Amino acid sequence: MQTQTTSRFQLEDMLRSGVHFGHLARRWCPKMRPYIFMEKNGVHIIDLKKTLVMAEDAMKAIEAIAMTGKEIMFVGTKKQAKSIISDEAERAGMPYVSERWLGGMLTNFSTIRQSIRRMNAIDRMETDGTFDMITKKERLMLVREKEKLMRILGGIANMTRLPAALFVVDIKKEHIAVREARSLGIPIFALVDTNCDPDEVDFVIPANDDAIRSIELMVKGVAEAIATARQQVEEEAAMAEAEEAAEEAAEEEAAQE
Repeated sequence: MQTQTTSRFQLEDMLRSGVHFGHLARRWCPKMRPYIFMEKNGVHIIDLKKTLVMAEDAMKAIEAIAMTGKEIMFVGTKKQAKSIISDEAERAGMPYVSERWLGGMLTNFSTIRQSIRRMNAIDRMETDGTFDMITKKERLMLVREKEKLMRILGGIANMTRLPAALFVVDIKKEHIAVREARSLGIPIFALVDTNCDPDEVDFVIPANDDAIRSIELMVKGVAEAIATARQQVEEEAAMAEAEEAAEEAAEEEAAQE
């Protein structure tokens, strides 16, 4: 199956969203030099033409993964990113971490799954009559435990295996997630600002990872790429099913003759 990728980003939208604003020049990572257009008033300006090309390459790779039915985990826990990450990941039907990255979420996934099962068990207690047989204090403690687990693990509650890739906003803040993914050989897609090391990432998207509008534009692009891939898979499956039904009908008709 071939993906039908179209341009998801426009330079004008990137400019309006402030994707080109990097960090203060004194806080830069020299490895980001190839992606910097200029310095203005002590701030590095990202070369959006390079961002556009690299973002489109990343979207093609993301679509290819999505078409296999595998999952891409969205990661972004900074204040500006968390609601965007959760909303867009849910729209794409993908797991996400938007509150806090627990050490071992990837490298010790079996233990994390135990916590998820505990969360689901408490959820069942609320509906199977168990809560009616315990004290009010016990119920309150269980509800609080579930709320705490849900806040941290809710985005990966339905994840039964390691993701095929990570999409990360701010690789400096999410350095533990990046380290775990790298140790397991999981590909990393990321918005990489001028203060970050691009060598930590497999698919670099040079971009402002602090401004809400910049994050929103780029994360929505990722979600749309996944949605497009899934829609294409569904359409091709439906077409194949229709063709198979037509062939069976023709064979039955020929047999009756």
